[in-house]
Amino acid sequence: MKRPLLLGLAALALAACSKPEPTPTESPAQPPVAAEPTAPAVPAPTPAPTQGPSFDCNQASSDAETQVCNDAELSALDRRLAELYKAAQTSPDELDIAAEQRGWIKGRDACWQAVDARRCLVEAYQTRIVELQIATSPGPAPLPVNFVCEGSEKPLAVTYYNEIEPKAALIRLGQDQAIAFLAPAASGARYTREGVEFWEHQGEVTLAFYGTRLSCRKPT
Repeated sequence: MKRPLLLGLAALALAACSKPEPTPTESPAQPPVAAEPTAPAVPAPTPAPTQGPSFDCNQASSDAETQVCNDAELSALDRRLAELYKAAQTSPDELDIAAEQRGWIKGRDACWQAVDARRCLVEAYQTRIVELQIATSPGPAPLPVNFVCEGSEKPLAVTYYNEIEPKAALIRLGQDQAIAFLAPAASGARYTREGVEFWEHQGEVTLAFYGTRLSCRKPT
């Protein structure tokens, strides 16, 4: 880095010690050099549009479908559901599955009446996705785990489906049932959905089931 500076100082010293040279006559002005044309700016690539649901959003026929079109997570759930439903149509129970799907669509479209419409839609899609995976699973179904609840004669049976996505539990309380989804917990296993919370820790269970609260445990 110091070498150019030393050469410059030496040149200045040499010029100071030399005899002055006669001033040269002024040369005619040179025409300005035309600037080289600059390359046109390359426009930034347009980001790819977010992938939509499985249906044509231009033909959305309900408030629920419109919300799905405007929500990336809901669109992804709709695509996943469409894949599972297409695969399920090859099963011998195709007609039953088609009828169930029509009933599910009616329930999904009714989510606009819910207090939290988006949560209703997310859970509606997750529930149907779990149902189709359970219905089309080639292997044996997991065995339910039974519990006894204080102050209730209704049996509680819980079947865990932690090998699918979303991870879920099928909760049966007497003749009623609900699919709940694995949720974060400080300890134990916790599954929730709107109106339902099942929390198990070391064989002890607290259950909130659509207004009913119970303490349960595994039978001894």
